[in-house]
Amino acid sequence: MQVVRQRIAAREWPPGTRLPSLRGMAQQQGVSKSTIVEAYDRLAAEGLIRARAGAGFYVAGPLAPLALAEIGPRLDRQIDPLWVSRQSLDLGAQAMKPGCGWLPYSWMPQDAIRRALRQVARDPGAPLTDYAPALGLPALRSQIAQHLRARGLAIDPQQILLTDSGTQAVDLLCRFLIEPGDTVLVDDPCYFNFLALLRAHRARIVSVSYTPDGPDMDCFETAVRTHRPRLYLSNAGPHNPTGARLSDDKARHIRALAHAHDLILIEDDIFGDLESRPAARLAVEDSRDRVALVGSFSKTLSASLRCGYLIAREDWLDALADLRTATTFSGAGLTQAVIARLLGDEAWQQHTRRLRQRLAQALPRVSHQLRSLGLQPWHDPEDGMFLWCRLPDGIDSARLAQAGLQQGLVLAPGNVFSHAQTAGDMMRFNVSQMDDPRLLDRLAGLIRTCLH
Repeated sequence: MQVVRQRIAAREWPPGTRLPSLRGMAQQQGVSKSTIVEAYDRLAAEGLIRARAGAGFYVAGPLAPLALAEIGPRLDRQIDPLWVSRQSLDLGAQAMKPGCGWLPYSWMPQDAIRRALRQVARDPGAPLTDYAPALGLPALRSQIAQHLRARGLAIDPQQILLTDSGTQAVDLLCRFLIEPGDTVLVDDPCYFNFLALLRAHRARIVSVSYTPDGPDMDCFETAVRTHRPRLYLSNAGPHNPTGARLSDDKARHIRALAHAHDLILIEDDIFGDLESRPAARLAVEDSRDRVALVGSFSKTLSASLRCGYLIAREDWLDALADLRTATTFSGAGLTQAVIARLLGDEAWQQHTRRLRQRLAQALPRVSHQLRSLGLQPWHDPEDGMFLWCRLPDGIDSARLAQAGLQQGLVLAPGNVFSHAQTAGDMMRFNVSQMDDPRLLDRLAGLIRTCLH
């Protein structure tokens, strides 16, 4: 009964679907035929399925409400990306969050944000009450283009569509480019909300193992040839969760495969401002027709000022703007005006330089601290905020995360990031969230408990 309910909830079996025969289901589940007869009869009595004389059992309508937790393999809650995200968001400031994916509030430019808010409030032309234009405020789009040009990306403001977040930008691109059942290629490990979002689009996910300089290209090429994916979705710059950097050779190889196999690339560039030196990018001038670039300011300015952007080829942008209008009508013009002020302030440049310096100091310090507890970093990142670490032998990261939660410690177990579920002994740590003097002692105690 649980198997049938789950497949209906996941919309694998929509209304009208014929259930497996009694004999077939008994073989699948390894139980007797009489058990299946009883299960089907009970489900029919509930109205979930119905019998047709001589034809078997069928799913009754209407279509089940979409339950993301039911889509894909059923995961323990402590390694379900939706659950981990909600724990990080819902637990208060008193919790220690070395597993979360953002910088501490004390690292953010709060004085500059207050100043920008006051400036916008005093501006008689500021969009305090009106809707924003369909593509977003021209002032912010110009600031973003200027900012990207300083990083070596020649972008025209007319190529930029503002969104309410980087996540919304990826969501719009998925709505625009894929249908349920289409194959999407991701890194393994990858940012866990990619997996949750692709569940919502009911995509078929295929993962490729990631290395310190990008995806394993033999596996990547095999996956492209075998599965014919519609999209490849990945991080640019410091990779989440590994901190790795894509090499120039692999970037060229991926672009060549994309051209040869009609593969579209979505490059999530939200960590680019944390790079000490620019890593290779997929979104270069000669591949712009196959690459959509996504960015936001949640990681470097404020997660409360919800604003992201996407950059796509010109003939897509108008349709994407229509799709954005259909789903959210308009962007947050007031937020866009505040961010435009912030990007035009010299304090922004000083802030990002200071972030890179602080992270450069934190990475080796936290790496040394974790090694002293028996954890082994998979890679020594040049920049960014993440360390991807192997736990001592015998410790399951999901079990450690569950134990940590009981002590107000939010951890990020490895299989949250792994579609293939091959990272049970790995854990992601955010070096910017490791300053609490209680944290290492608490983590050491949890490790001792899990070892025994």
